[in-house]
Parts: sequence; structure tokens; C-alpha cells
Amino acid sequence: MPRETGVKLIASNKKARHDYAILKTYEAGLVLAGTEVKSLRLGRASLVDTFAQEHEGEIMLYGLHIAEYGFGSWTNHAPRRTRKLLLHKVEIIKILNQLKEGSGLTLVPLSLYFKDGWAKIELGLARGLKSYDKRQVMAERDAKKEIAKEMGRRLKGRR
Repeated sequence: MPRETGVKLIASNKKARHDYAILKTYEAGLVLAGTEVKSLRLGRASLVDTFAQEHEGEIMLYGLHIAEYGFGSWTNHAPRRTRKLLLHKVEIIKILNQLKEGSGLTLVPLSLYFKDGWAKIELGLARGLKSYDKRQVMAERDAKKEIAKEMGRRLKGRR
């Protein structure tokens, strides 16, 4: 059987990009059980209420929901168990230093995907947005959309 290549998206956290300003992103591997991988290949995962945090010098992922594998037996996994993230030690130290020195920074999972057959998660070092920041971003997005719409009309000669 040929080896998988490319990127296959499993789940994304759209709300994270709305609620946080993403400063830097990191790609991490996941320590998973066999039934978890099979369930992920079926696309049965949710990043809602998921967060990453330091635990004994390692970065752990809390709250990731991977549904139980339908054909699993007594070897099935717990859907919301804590999972270890696989990062280089240098990256872990860099992330932990940024979390300690930067006030209000947090690690937020942005997307879960398969890359060349390996389960990966994209983490974002993020700062929370206030409600007025969100309104400003939405207003800028609407303005850009309106400008693009008007430019399209003018290029087509409709005004």
C-alpha cells in the first residue's frame, strides 16, 4: 500500500482566530492510541474547548475530543483524555519563556490534520481580543469586501 502524502484537514478551530490575535504558530505531533488514529482518519474530532498547557516540563493538550472508534473493543480510548504533544526541547523552552514573560499569552490549537500520514496539530501563541477589537476587525473586513466588490463592478464597466 502506498504511503500517504500531502495534508488532510481533520478539524479546525475557527472561533480561535475570532477570539485571539495569533502571534506565532507551531506544528506539533500528538501521542495517540491506535483507535484514536482510526477515529481521526474518519474525521471524528472536535477542537472546541481545547487548550495546551505546560505540565512537568512538557506541553500537554487538554479537552481534545476524539470520538470512540466504532469498531473498537475493550481497547477503545477515552474521548477527552490528556494527550502529550511532540515538540523539540528547544521549541518547548522557547514557548514556555514566551508564555511566562508575555502577559495574557496562551497556547490555542488552531487545526488538526494529517501531514504525510502523521497526525499533527497547529498551535498558536495568542493574545485574547477584547470585544471592541473584534468589532474593529469585523468592520475592516466588511470595508475590504465592499471595496473589492466596487472594484469588480468598475472593472466590468457596470458603473
